[in-house]
Amino acid sequence: MNIAILSRNSNLYSTRRLLEAAEERGHKARILDHLKCDIIIEQNNPLIYYKGEQINDIDAIIPRIGASVTFYGSAVVRQFEMMNVFTTTNSQALVRSRDKLRSLQLLARSGVGLPKTAFTNYSKEEKNLVEVVGGAPLVIKLLEGTQGVGVVLAETKKAAQSVIEAFHNLKARVIVQEFIKEAKAADIRAFVVNGEVVGAMKRQGKEGEFRSNLHQGGSATVVKLSRAEKSAALKATQAMGLSIAGVDMLQSSRGPLILEVNSSPGLEGIEKATNVDIAGKIIQYIETNQPKTQPRRKKISH
Repeated sequence: MNIAILSRNSNLYSTRRLLEAAEERGHKARILDHLKCDIIIEQNNPLIYYKGEQINDIDAIIPRIGASVTFYGSAVVRQFEMMNVFTTTNSQALVRSRDKLRSLQLLARSGVGLPKTAFTNYSKEEKNLVEVVGGAPLVIKLLEGTQGVGVVLAETKKAAQSVIEAFHNLKARVIVQEFIKEAKAADIRAFVVNGEVVGAMKRQGKEGEFRSNLHQGGSATVVKLSRAEKSAALKATQAMGLSIAGVDMLQSSRGPLILEVNSSPGLEGIEKATNVDIAGKIIQYIETNQPKTQPRRKKISH
């Protein structure tokens, strides 16, 4: 098969591992910077050009779309879908997962556990928001934040109201979320591929830091999930319509609580913590979804 990895940086660990895993299993693989793809919209003839070259020989794509370029990245994925190219991440699911508020609403409807969360577009409701999620301490998150950036722990009600007011004055949209004390600055990332949890790690925040993200200096160790945690990870992934996902959850006294479902989860932390060939699992998933013969799109001269 010919597999394209949509990535802006060929030196990233995840990109390199996917390229290696594809080639090790006998496939041809290449990296395409999705921001350098040109989308040609024509009746019954969707096309993609990459640096002036028409792309017409791809069997499957692996989108590695950064949060800051979701709009264009998802458009490129959608164009490949129009060309009947298999994708490990559906364009609609990608867009859905990047909207934190929408994601939480869909997760709540699916029945998975969640930290109690509040959102308002009215800046005079700071006090009410604090009370609704159980008072201080509480967590305030930017809706557009990633990798732990834009996440604040407010220790007191007064501090929480001041932070919410400051964000609103900056026209920044935030959610207010219950603080789960018993999680002890740790969370779990479960990596799901094709309806199966293929690896899980526990991420512990560094001393004095309530965020457990590895990008914020946290550490990771392999962890064995409980039946409830596995079920929550799979249900959350299904709710987002994703086939590959990194599901972040907290361990609480009332069971696992889902924080986020990441549609482009990094491979470095999970592979190093678990020693599992996650990249290989992703390539296997592509193989199981490819027909034995696939018609090629004829190259069209312009």
